Amino acid sequence: MPLLVMKFGGTSVADLARIKNAAEKVKREVERGYDVIVIVSAMSGKTNELVGWVEATSPLFDAREYDAVVSSGENITAGLMALTLQEMDVPARSWQGWQVPINTTAQHSSARFVDIPRKNIDQKFAEGFKVAVVAGFQGIGPDGRVTTLGRGGSDTTAVAFAAAFGAERCDIYTDVDGIYTTDPRITSKARKLGKIAFEEMLELASLGAKVLQTRSVELAMRYKVRLRVLSSFEDTDENSGTLVCDEDEIMESKVVNGVAYSRDEAKITLVTVEDRPGISAAIFAPLAEAGVNVDMIVQNISEKDYEDHPGSVTDMTFSVPVNQVERAKRAMEQARQSGIISYDELVVDIDVAKVSVVGIGMRSHTGVAARMFKALADENINIKVISTSEIKISVLIDRKYMELAVQALHDAFELEKA
Repeated sequence: MPLLVMKFGGTSVADLARIKNAAEKVKREVERGYDVIVIVSAMSGKTNELVGWVEATSPLFDAREYDAVVSSGENITAGLMALTLQEMDVPARSWQGWQVPINTTAQHSSARFVDIPRKNIDQKFAEGFKVAVVAGFQGIGPDGRVTTLGRGGSDTTAVAFAAAFGAERCDIYTDVDGIYTTDPRITSKARKLGKIAFEEMLELASLGAKVLQTRSVELAMRYKVRLRVLSSFEDTDENSGTLVCDEDEIMESKVVNGVAYSRDEAKITLVTVEDRPGISAAIFAPLAEAGVNVDMIVQNISEKDYEDHPGSVTDMTFSVPVNQVERAKRAMEQARQSGIISYDELVVDIDVAKVSVVGIGMRSHTGVAARMFKALADENINIKVISTSEIKISVLIDRKYMELAVQALHDAFELEKA
């Protein structure tokens, strides 16, 4: 039988009525001739509640017990979904991670997949079961303990099952009806995309678009798993939602396909650092060791022979997530105290935002950067930092101009047009 993977997020299974609504969608696919693997998240808000209970009980908690508690939310949903399907006369069985088994690495709360053997679930399909309801977000480590995969782990679980079982498609049901050219809350001109390439979706996810988690898109791209994002709260058919697929499936892509943004950025500048071979490594190695995620980097042109600084000095600017600023400051101060680097001042600006344009069409078209910069200049928006890749251009700007920048770029690249 052809096989489909269907994943339902927390809002899609928030209560018994929504679980029944999701089960009806599963039943429709069974009636169309599919065997179905359903991946479920915990009910909306349940994971946060469980995390709160753990932290209240033990602030310095044992990570193995954290996983044992936090993974239980998905187990509840999986059992309720299987029961609901059985009441609809759909042969269904629930599965926890250890029962499949979903084999993972030993890193608790951030485990990675090792493999997903097909034998147990295939046997149940052979016995006449039509649906396997699998608890997302969890697995079993080498020591036999329950592990969890970190935030967004249920999306990644769904893609991993689709790859392991050779599914025709992996449908991600959520509270939005697809992938848009930008956030519809910022501009009413945002348009739902029929298809988007894996690479574009990966860039958008990493740049702040929250519809899909980066890990799930990476996995889908690696194993060529066709993803479809669609709404749990609307009637759907085979043309609903947005298909995330290989570039070859898209007849003709626009130069720019989306505008993404992130408010959670901070800009850090080290003033008057030495300009010498190895200085970049001396700065960024301590940041990496401290677990700071550095994104955009700019080194200014050297100024020679300051009165207080014989030789060449420069300024080094980089961006980090705003919640990692203190960690970055501490790493830089420790590096200075140990003599690895020297600088006069560390300047932090947390009132910035990152705005990006993304499109695989950039590979074969010139003038994208000029068009982007002109659109921002026309709105009198100053660019602080620029970074580029083959299919992306990102800029750091004052946060107060973020929404204006998104609207201006959406208009400049005419993304409202199909």
